[in-house]
Amino acid sequence: MSHVLPRPGLSLLILGLWLVLAPAPTTGQVLIGLALAVALPVLTRGFWPGRVRVRRPLAALRLLGVVLADIVTANLLVARQVLGPPERLRPGFFAVPLEIHDPFVATLLGSIVSLTPGTVSVDIDRERGALQVHALHIEDPAAAAAQIKSRYEAPLKEVFAC
Repeated sequence: MSHVLPRPGLSLLILGLWLVLAPAPTTGQVLIGLALAVALPVLTRGFWPGRVRVRRPLAALRLLGVVLADIVTANLLVARQVLGPPERLRPGFFAVPLEIHDPFVATLLGSIVSLTPGTVSVDIDRERGALQVHALHIEDPAAAAAQIKSRYEAPLKEVFAC
């Protein structure tokens, strides 16, 4: 069964997203969704790391809530910054020292940072153990790094017990 559905959770997520985004849940849409839900995990099997286990599912739900709230808040903040005078923006790079050593979890952290408007992860420097981030507006790099560590890295460490 693992050859047909190597990642059942991902297959379920793909099917669910397909049906949510479909204009109407017709039989054809369900069949296309099922085909994608089976084919995509099989075709991308080589790109996935070994089995990743979520150790604390409730912590994962809390983290999801924090990320979604931060996305909404950051959208409003970025809109205000972009619509304001451009000379008030202070873009810049900063490093977030990582306590996470698992490559998958570190990549997940970088993805979360990039999902939040106004920031984008640029590099995960495994030798230095740091996440390089670019921010649209940065006043205090140390405070921004501390916020990423407390809001995202610490919960990720709890979720994946790493």
